[in-house]
Amino acid sequence: MKVLIADKLSAVAVSELESLGCEVTINADLSADSLPEAIGDAEVLVVRSTKVTADTINAATNLSLIIRAGAGVNTIDLATASSQGVHVANTPGKNTDAVAELAIGHLIAADRRIVAANRDMAEGKWKKKEYGNSRGLKGRTLGVIGLGAIGKAVAKRGIGLDMNVIGWSRSLTRETAESLGIGYCSGPDEVAEKADAVSLHIAAKPETAGMVNADFFAKMKDGAILVNCARGEVVDTAALKDAIKSKGIRAGLDVFENEPTGGVADFNDTELAEIAACTPHIGASTDQAAEAVASEVVHIVNSFMTTGTPANGVNTQDKSAATVNLVVRHYNRVGVLATVLNEIRNAEINIEEMENMIFAGGKAASCTLKLDGEPKEGTLDKIRADENVIAATIKVDSKVFPVW
Repeated sequence: MKVLIADKLSAVAVSELESLGCEVTINADLSADSLPEAIGDAEVLVVRSTKVTADTINAATNLSLIIRAGAGVNTIDLATASSQGVHVANTPGKNTDAVAELAIGHLIAADRRIVAANRDMAEGKWKKKEYGNSRGLKGRTLGVIGLGAIGKAVAKRGIGLDMNVIGWSRSLTRETAESLGIGYCSGPDEVAEKADAVSLHIAAKPETAGMVNADFFAKMKDGAILVNCARGEVVDTAALKDAIKSKGIRAGLDVFENEPTGGVADFNDTELAEIAACTPHIGASTDQAAEAVASEVVHIVNSFMTTGTPANGVNTQDKSAATVNLVVRHYNRVGVLATVLNEIRNAEINIEEMENMIFAGGKAASCTLKLDGEPKEGTLDKIRADENVIAATIKVDSKVFPVW
């Protein structure tokens, strides 16, 4: 199996992929623009920050799997991948501690104004009187928006700092909040109103784009802190700049709207960098996280090689829309299923899902096919006429009709 790695990946992982029998090519300098020419006949593409566009997917001649060596997949054209039957997988949870640690780092840096103080000292300015005036975090309220693995890790660390932690996410219940030791909020606006600091940990989706906007900042307390180590798209940058200038909002940012995708590039929003503490999307970039992510990449490739389905897949349909199940119990012999499939094709019925299980001893099997239409009696007669078919059952809308 040919694997193209378009970003930096652990040498140990590369060695393990090769031990699986993979032919590995590494080109960490590839970009979204150069990747279409480089993809060639690679079967597996591994990326971290490099964008995978429709051009790359369409240019590939043998691509079957794209792995994002990270938690999100917003840098991959999922619609095109799905339309071409290309699996997309990621490595959720493997960089949790790294991102949570940086979020807390930004929180403390914003409260103590570490970046601004360092900038002044680099310019030869000693301003102890100005920077010695900080609020402190103990006893203050930290609001966490998004309580996935990273959000929960940040909440735990906030509690460790003796902060009062509150939170909101679409799936958070009062019971779950209580079990986490945090206060429950009914929505993002409530978090904005109550918190002295807000840490964002939500995915980039159409419904979250620009969610932290002028209205959100209007509800925040003057001088409150905003930390974003999630996705740049969830914050309206123009509104953030206005809030920093008009309300004294302090911001610690690791992600940005329209940020560069490569390891080295120009950063064009120097105005934002002057008024906020900024890091270049390094939340997951620790040695510990890199090794954990790389190990999961190997696991995903191995699962794909052995089962045909990758671990942590993100673009397969959760549940088929098919309402008809055809279950065929048959002798485990060559050509039996080919006959069944041929009859279904002749009836112009589409198979949406299929699973074949072998019984102990290997003499018989049971095949379940999810169909987008109900086979007519003539089709079923032809299927059951095969001497290798033991029995067939149709299940339609929870009603079962045996066909012998």
